Amino acid sequence: MPESVDGIGVGRVFIGAGCNRIVNNVSWGACDLVAFGAENGVAIFCPKAAQILTTLPAHKASVNCTHWIPSSKFAFKAKHLDRHYLLSGDADGIILLWELSLADKKWRHVLQVPQPHKKGVTCITGIMVSDTDAIFASTSSDGTINIWELILPSAVGGDCKLSFLESVFVGSKTMVTVSLSELPGNTGHVVLAAGGLDNKVHLYCGERTGKFVHACELRGHTDWIRSLDFSLPTCRNDGTTSLLLVSSSQDRGIRIWKMALRGSQSNSKDKFREEKISLASYIEGPVLVSGSFSYQISLESLLIGHEDWVYSVEWQPPSVTSANGFAYCQPQSILSASMDKTMMIWQPERTTGIWINVVTVGELSHCALGFYGGHWSPNGDSILAHSYGGSFHLWKNVGSEYDNWQPQKVPSGHYAAVTDIAWARSGEYLLSVSADQTTRIFAPWQNEASPGGCDCWHEIARPQVHGHDINCVTIIHGKGNHRFVSGADEKVARVFEAPLSFLKTLNHAILQKSSFPEDFQADVQILGANMSALGLSQKPIYVHSRHGTPETNVNDGLDTFETIPDAVPVVFTEPPIEEKMAWHTLWPESHKLYGHGNELFSMCCDHGGKLVASSCKAQSTKVAEIWLWQVGSWKAVGRLQSHSLTVTQVEFSHDDNLLLSVSRDRQFSVFAIERKVQTLKDHNMVINLGGLVYHALVADRTEGKKRLKFCISCFKKAVEKRVDEVSHQLIARQEAHKRIIWACSWNPFGHEFATGSRDKNVKIWAVDKGSSVKQLMTLPQFSSSVTALSWFALDDQRNNGFLAVGMESGLIELWSLSLTRPEDGSTTLPGVTAVLFTKLEPFMCHVSSVQRLKWRTSQASGGDCKRILLASCGADHCVRIFVVNVA
Repeated sequence: MPESVDGIGVGRVFIGAGCNRIVNNVSWGACDLVAFGAENGVAIFCPKAAQILTTLPAHKASVNCTHWIPSSKFAFKAKHLDRHYLLSGDADGIILLWELSLADKKWRHVLQVPQPHKKGVTCITGIMVSDTDAIFASTSSDGTINIWELILPSAVGGDCKLSFLESVFVGSKTMVTVSLSELPGNTGHVVLAAGGLDNKVHLYCGERTGKFVHACELRGHTDWIRSLDFSLPTCRNDGTTSLLLVSSSQDRGIRIWKMALRGSQSNSKDKFREEKISLASYIEGPVLVSGSFSYQISLESLLIGHEDWVYSVEWQPPSVTSANGFAYCQPQSILSASMDKTMMIWQPERTTGIWINVVTVGELSHCALGFYGGHWSPNGDSILAHSYGGSFHLWKNVGSEYDNWQPQKVPSGHYAAVTDIAWARSGEYLLSVSADQTTRIFAPWQNEASPGGCDCWHEIARPQVHGHDINCVTIIHGKGNHRFVSGADEKVARVFEAPLSFLKTLNHAILQKSSFPEDFQADVQILGANMSALGLSQKPIYVHSRHGTPETNVNDGLDTFETIPDAVPVVFTEPPIEEKMAWHTLWPESHKLYGHGNELFSMCCDHGGKLVASSCKAQSTKVAEIWLWQVGSWKAVGRLQSHSLTVTQVEFSHDDNLLLSVSRDRQFSVFAIERKVQTLKDHNMVINLGGLVYHALVADRTEGKKRLKFCISCFKKAVEKRVDEVSHQLIARQEAHKRIIWACSWNPFGHEFATGSRDKNVKIWAVDKGSSVKQLMTLPQFSSSVTALSWFALDDQRNNGFLAVGMESGLIELWSLSLTRPEDGSTTLPGVTAVLFTKLEPFMCHVSSVQRLKWRTSQASGGDCKRILLASCGADHCVRIFVVNVA
């Protein structure tokens, strides 16, 4: 949710991130917030606002699982709690405990669980045994299950107390899922269910103080056990108390096990035998003995319906049945999620008691690979799934008399490292590319106001879905339609142009404020794009009639599971959901740029929209060339040699006369770029109208004006602005740092620039008289390697601005820069003063390396330099937007 900023400071506007592609990664808490792992960070999102609120930094490895205390199952016990807790486990075996204060919405890192697992944590589960007492268990690939008791503070300001209960060794057959429950009958005993690679469900019994022993095992599944979940104990009308356990497996089946309280060991077994065995409980299993009590286990039901592995099963959270909030009713309803792209709700039929599938929802996109998990909301009216593609899918029951599950908006983002970002030329949207092989567009949906009064940002399009990791992108500036060039782990750069469906959707999002208004959209004849069979090229879908673009609500037409053979571009009137966005918002590919010898690594476009510069991965001077491409004709017009290793970033100066490059060879290079346009000679005439250059052949100079009008009318649509000749000259090359130079950025109003390196230094330089480069200053050494830089100028008169510095640790700092130029107009080098403006709080920053920083230009902000936007992307899968208030 956007944060408002009063006075001087930095606020959070937007976070976009995808979920780690692993089971047990998502948890929906009693506080109605969802936690999930995004690389080595824990992200928190609000389902009601469909916005990621924050990320929690501390893990050093990828987060595998999360679990709320109290979870949604114990929401009826949590109404009076002012603080909720979250457990997160990572691939290194570390488990962290976090505290959320509901009063001020602030997070605190409480502790790291001692005695970590030796390998990655695969599952965490926990139960509330009282208002302040919780028991949780974790399982790992190291073959152990650790059980802990957590005493929550009863007063404000108190500390949590963590006690180790026991470690259960399960052997070489790893357990991948666990579930805890109190045994019915007020026995004070706890049962632990564990399942994994041996196809069995293992039950362990113990007291609240520990001493867990293996009680029995349940056989029936024929493949790995993937999920287990206990219901809360239920009491039937006849007075019998029972506990239900649901299990799912890769054998595509779901089994419900019933544990009925048999009584104390002194009771007669014959009395129990006299009870009738119903149709729904027809197979008796082992007897579980815990202390002086015993429980008869039987197979309640076998649920068959999914067509692929069932990764997740979960009981619907109990509902409160009394005013004091302590009496509850456990609904007989199970949610399952499968790799067959569906989630199902199972309930017993009223008359026979046979469990049947009553609701089926799922993902229609034929490029998806299914769901890794499904979860209930605390009140049971919504269900959430996370999929192989790192995306979330939320359905809410909006029916009154009967069930009517409708898809809802959810946060979205990349599920791999985000490698590059670029603002639209007028700042309407932010474009990002990632190692997840997608290009995404995020924009504020301005007709959807957030509670804070700011625009809510959403992903509105996915222009490119590729077959290679995408490393770099640049948006073409200048006039005309929206275009961008992207480079991936291939030797080809690809040019994309916005289709008509996107232009209309963008107008809906930003309330007709687009830089490409509707009267110009009539010339766009491409409605959308289709993906080719190999997933590399995107072919255009042409407009056959002007009224052929359907305006639809994103929730329409989702009641079928047929495969969609072709994309159906539509104009969205509200933020699109995943099922529509994944396939129907592609942009057509207009050109391919061949020339580089290795995978593309960086690129940029000049401010006039005439040239694109690109570089690739290299280990020799020949391959490390920077190629210049002419926009429009897309011909290679220059090959700049200077570096001997990969050029990590390139950028044009504000006047496009200089090109700066930095490289892994620890050097920067500055090239002078000169553009030449042919002038009128004999019968060759060059006409410049509105910034567009037209070439006309005039046979008779006396009839020039008449013939000229004819030429313009003939070539107005066919001829684009073009640069006839581009020359370049290396004016400076210097070894600037002791380690790799990762980043560079020009002063937007001058020929000064900054470089950042792995040696943790940022240096400020100036081009002297257009022929050499002098160092102006070095900022104080940073705490981590500098991986991203971006310079923003507040004004061109006083030469004040901000330099945003991103580091490998994920932290971001803003430095205020002030340049002092000679008043006599001499060419003496300016003086520069740098002052630390602010350090962004760790909870606002990335939790892994910052890959790129980009300010939205003052022109895009409408000249408002008091509230400016800074975008960042990182290896933590996140795209972030901050607002900087300098009022």
